[in-house]
Amino acid sequence: MLVGICGGICAGKHSVAQYLIQEHGFKQIFLSKTASPPCIAEFEDGKTVPRDKLTVVEGEKRPSFPNVESLLDFVTKKWQERWLTTDIWDETVLDSLQRRPFFLLVSVDAPVSLRWRRFTERCRTASRPGPTLEEFVLRNDAHLYDHTSGLAVLIDRAQVRLINSTCSKARLEESLEALDLTDEQRLRPSWDQYFMQLASLAAQRSNCMKRRVGCVLVREKRVISTGYNGTPRGIKNCNEGGCVRCNDAHSSGVGLATCLCIHAEENALLEAGRERIRENSILYCDTIKITQVGISEVVYSQGYSMDDQTAAVFKEGGVHLRQFTPPRKGLVNLGAVDRV
Repeated sequence: MLVGICGGICAGKHSVAQYLIQEHGFKQIFLSKTASPPCIAEFEDGKTVPRDKLTVVEGEKRPSFPNVESLLDFVTKKWQERWLTTDIWDETVLDSLQRRPFFLLVSVDAPVSLRWRRFTERCRTASRPGPTLEEFVLRNDAHLYDHTSGLAVLIDRAQVRLINSTCSKARLEESLEALDLTDEQRLRPSWDQYFMQLASLAAQRSNCMKRRVGCVLVREKRVISTGYNGTPRGIKNCNEGGCVRCNDAHSSGVGLATCLCIHAEENALLEAGRERIRENSILYCDTIKITQVGISEVVYSQGYSMDDQTAAVFKEGGVHLRQFTPPRKGLVNLGAVDRV
């Protein structure tokens, strides 16, 4: 596993790297600069603001590479070990890294006022004059949005985007532990995650004005059929006025007898046909309300107002029902992550 970390000035990149090194056995590797990032932490005399050094085990080698190709050659032979780098210089480097199945990009950001306070404190510790908030904002803008070397385009491509609004190192580490960045499903989805993502993709085809729902019917890890909710074939789409009940914005459970939309599960089962649905077939769905014709297990991701009744019906029918929650990705506010 290779974790790349990028982010804004004093956002907490090195704190996240330190956590992964100390708590999860990652080893840092280095890549020579391939771009010219703005001099965000330098003064007129050429000196830089000191930062906390990452922990290094005595006698441990810290590999450094002249280009991304040699770095990848090295990690490919040792991909089952844990590596990290903060040297993500430009999109060319990132393109090469993200082609590999063992790479995960994590970005770290924080409120600008908080990052300014961290930066001025670092300056004070180094007996250097800190910038005003306005000066810091301008420096930050150059760091992120410079048209030749700004890092915003890299941050936007991160699989996990951390907002480090925590007020202490201990709270940061608690949040990172709960988030579990080292979960292997972040690199390669489990079967549950894979099929649920297909169900979510199918949901994007839904035309129901009340709720998008997608479904995938699976047997022996092979997709039998997919479905999404909406009006029957030949009927005007729901989002074009085909279902009066959905377009009148009735609350949940009201006017169901007049609803023309077919459930995603129904469409998937109809598409498969009884002859293709055998024992041990599994139905993956965003939300679940119905099942039939030999389904042995239902996996869903989101709750529904009728969950208790649905669970009771499934139990009576001998259908195993379980909820799947994938690893969190995208934008994650560490200040709001529950402790382990």
